[in-house]
Parts: sequence; C-alpha cells; structure tokens
Amino acid sequence: MRASIITAMLTCASAASAGLTWSLQKASSPSADQSEAYTKIEAAMKAAVAHYAKFSNASKTIHVYYAPGVPTAEASYNGDLRFGSDRSYMTERTAMHEIAHTLGVGQTAEFDRRCAAGDWPTALPLLRSWDGQSAKINCGGGHFWPYGLNYESEWSQTNGDRHVQMVDAMLKDGM
Repeated sequence: MRASIITAMLTCASAASAGLTWSLQKASSPSADQSEAYTKIEAAMKAAVAHYAKFSNASKTIHVYYAPGVPTAEASYNGDLRFGSDRSYMTERTAMHEIAHTLGVGQTAEFDRRCAAGDWPTALPLLRSWDGQSAKINCGGGHFWPYGLNYESEWSQTNGDRHVQMVDAMLKDGM
C-alpha cells in the first residue's frame, strides 16, 4: 500500500519563530475507518499546534500516524506521534500532551535529572505564580503535573495555556 504525506504547517505570528510543523501519513486509498480517523487527527493537531503557537517558540517537525494498535496515543523525542483507534483520544488535549513528549517531556535525560532534583529555575517560579509558593512540579512515568494534561479531565482552555507555558519554561530550563 502506497502512502502519501499530507503536510500541514502553521506559521506563527512572530517571524522569529520557526514553530511546530507536522505531517500526517495517509493511506493512498483509505478505508472509512482511516478517513474518519484522519479527519479527527487533523483537527486535533491543528488546534494543538495553534495553541502552542500562542505561548511558545518551540521548533519541531512532527510525523503523525494513525496506528490502530496503539491503545491511546504515544510520541517520542524523534518527532513521531501516533494516535490509536480510540476516538476519545483524538483531541486537542491529547495532541498537546503528545507534542510535549516530542519536545522532551519524559524523553530526555535532562528532563529526568531536573525532575529528580526539582531543578526548574524557570518552570517552578512560573508554576508558583499560578498555584502559590508551596506548589511543586511532580514527575513520574515520563510525565509531569500539574498542567501536564495527562487526562481528559484536566482539560480547560486555561490549563491548555498553562501546559504550553510550562513546557516552554521547561525547554528554557534545558529540558
């Protein structure tokens, strides 16, 4: 089966930002299931990348796939992001969470080191500006919280904004 690449790019308002770019690999003759999944994945990715563009100058090329065998969704630092067949995970929240993995959350030795040491000179003060001076960044299983958007129940526009700002601050901290 031949596959074609459909590329979607979002240009950030800031000329200084390269931004996030992504492509979705599609079957050349998609089944009804694939077509439906592609539509949902494209909508989720467009919304997530637009959300990132509001608060971050992060730059990454992301290769997106529909992979029915994946239980939810998954991504790696190499830029691969795969959505499984469960349509409830084809959302902006999931796409934002997985984009964070492509940027280094739970994927780099420096993320792990900073988590273990609580060494976040930019991200921790940002978190405390929202949640008070006793707030701390929790890490485990390749994730962070609060604002890691680890579950659909965490989703709100405010939490989405804070998620991107936290990931951006973590990048500034050397994640």
